[in-house]
Amino acid sequence: MKRATITIGGDLEKALQSYTSRQEVPPSFTALVQAALREYLARRGAARPAHPLRITPAKKGSGKSDVSQRHDRDFAADA
Repeated sequence: MKRATITIGGDLEKALQSYTSRQEVPPSFTALVQAALREYLARRGAARPAHPLRITPAKKGSGKSDVSQRHDRDFAADA
């Protein structure tokens, strides 16, 4: 893994803070930068996404009725 030091402008810092403050489970700065870089490179054909998102539906009667609304909480619990 390569370590890097980056400097971001005030506009990006505000956008990052705004985004993370709206998340139920705020991602780390590192996770955000890595995801953004992966998406940027994938859109330009330089890299493929690390792995596709695979969602397994809950079995009928799982007892969870709010998964579509509270998915961040459930994914964080599984991590």
